[in-house]
Amino acid sequence: MPEDDLFQIITEHDGAEIVHAKSYLGIAYSDDLTIIQLTVSDTRGVDQKKRLYRRIVDLLADNPGLRREDVFINIVEAKRENWSFGNGEAQYA
Repeated sequence: MPEDDLFQIITEHDGAEIVHAKSYLGIAYSDDLTIIQLTVSDTRGVDQKKRLYRRIVDLLADNPGLRREDVFINIVEAKRENWSFGNGEAQYA
């Protein structure tokens, strides 16, 4: 990934703004549920995604100390031609 390919939106919500199940697929959530959504090009395989999920959870469990169960990760994949980084151009197409 290019060094300057960094675009983030970080939002914080109080408990009333996040509606979630108390548990899902055998995972019990607390009120500290943290949802991470990544929008990326459709270029990564399943094993690479699994390593990414594990690394994110490891880092957030270490600092700031989130419960591993409370890290919910979702990847939204887009074809390379579905990106425009400005100037009305499809830079990856």
